[in-house]
Amino acid sequence: MFAPLLRRARCFSTLQLPKVNPIQQQQQPPPAPAASIKSPHLTDTFGRTHNYLRISLTERCNLRCTYCMPEEGVPLTPSDQLLSTDEILHLARLFVQQGVNKIRLTGGEPTVRPDLIDIVRGISDLRPQGLQSIGITTNGIALKRKLPLLRDAGLDSLNISLDTLDRHMFEIMTRRRGFDNVVASIEQAVDLGFKSVKINCVVMRGTNDDQVMNFVAYTKDMPVNVRFIEYMPFDGNRWNKDKLVPYRELIERIEKRFGGLHKLSDDPNDTTKSYQVPGYQGKVGFITSMTEHFCGTCNRLRITADGSIKVCLFGSTEVSLRDMLRQQDQKDDHLLQAIGAAVRKKKRQHAVVAANIPVFNKRWYSTSSRDKGDEARLTHTDPETGEARMVSVTDKKDTQREARAIGHILLPPQTFQLLQENACETSKGNVLTVAQIAGIQAAKSTSQLIPLCHPLMLGYIDVRLRLAKGDRVECESVVRCNGKTGVEMEALTATSVALLTVYDMCKASSKKMIIEGIRVVAKSGGKSGSWQWYHDNIEQ
Repeated sequence: MFAPLLRRARCFSTLQLPKVNPIQQQQQPPPAPAASIKSPHLTDTFGRTHNYLRISLTERCNLRCTYCMPEEGVPLTPSDQLLSTDEILHLARLFVQQGVNKIRLTGGEPTVRPDLIDIVRGISDLRPQGLQSIGITTNGIALKRKLPLLRDAGLDSLNISLDTLDRHMFEIMTRRRGFDNVVASIEQAVDLGFKSVKINCVVMRGTNDDQVMNFVAYTKDMPVNVRFIEYMPFDGNRWNKDKLVPYRELIERIEKRFGGLHKLSDDPNDTTKSYQVPGYQGKVGFITSMTEHFCGTCNRLRITADGSIKVCLFGSTEVSLRDMLRQQDQKDDHLLQAIGAAVRKKKRQHAVVAANIPVFNKRWYSTSSRDKGDEARLTHTDPETGEARMVSVTDKKDTQREARAIGHILLPPQTFQLLQENACETSKGNVLTVAQIAGIQAAKSTSQLIPLCHPLMLGYIDVRLRLAKGDRVECESVVRCNGKTGVEMEALTATSVALLTVYDMCKASSKKMIIEGIRVVAKSGGKSGSWQWYHDNIEQ
């Protein structure tokens, strides 16, 4: 059995907190008085006036957060279909003229866009027309070196995404390194005297909810606003209500640890419920999109990176402003008519599905739950009664079938190092060998584990595991047979059980392991023929 490991100290306890000595920001032209403009183009049928515009600058991101993006990335829109610098500034000017007084730049990750400084400077020039605030939402990885230039260009508000103050957990959740860069960006932003520095933390039960107390403690000497965001579903992130931690539960936990929280006043259109531990410099807030939505006071509109307007974060309806901008006879009146038509179609509250759970349509995922061309039906349920049934394969012909499935398990660095140093040997035996045998046995037992799977006479099972970069063990399973139905489930079962076996044999060292990425990447045989995932190589 692995030797006991020293408990990893929380990273936040070793952070060097800067002494706050804000540098005076470069003098900006005073904003025009807050105009009480109620543009008909930005007012919906429920009387909500929209004065806050979020502009996405790119779909690219330099992280792969587990709750946000697949590990292999996403298909990207060609660059010539994204808004240019001039087009972004054109739309910003148009919206400010209609009463928008707050603009936030988002992504993807906006700092990967090379013209970011020019965009901020151009938007800042709109302050005399009524613009009051320019902000950015960023993961902070590449932010620090840009901060002085962004401040001088007119940026005054920062939202930095950080879901943990534990370096190892950061790498697990983002699938990348860079924790120190993010913390350094936060500290420099405070030093430079930005008007608002917020930390956005998506809280997921069993993943990072143990970090909430660390973040609250972080606000003792840091004048930042940590905002805990309820875990939201969108197409592709396999949302589970059991991972949702309601904000009232978080408040109870915090008050039990730190005593009573002081409730701060919120602006009418705030999405955050703000609190403060008495005597602390910073604040904490809760964005309650799931348990207490704030649709009734929504004042936000969004422009996507390819130039479409979205009137609701949870909606899928979009109207392309880019195409209108690029027409030779383009006129702002036509743009305003399109914007107004979109705003007037905004619903009273965001879309809901069964059990009143909203679904956030991330633009890089298909909104369909099946592949194009697949028939829209569930073969294992009776179409009339809805009862479960086993699909009949009696009349099918035997064909050569093959399926390949992959997956991996992320290990803490010290556990991975122990495997390397001990050639994968533990008191239970060789980890990879035992896991391989378990995977083979599982493939043969699939029909006993998955109720509606047919028993198959498998002719070939190959399960392979290896230590890989990124402190993980990768598994690939290939299953073949000559039969009437496919072997995808057998390949998936083999991979799943093999990785579970790795967990079982390593849990004495640490229980902070994450199994993920299990999927079929190729299949052949049968009526549907061959199919392959575009990211199908375990080496990639």
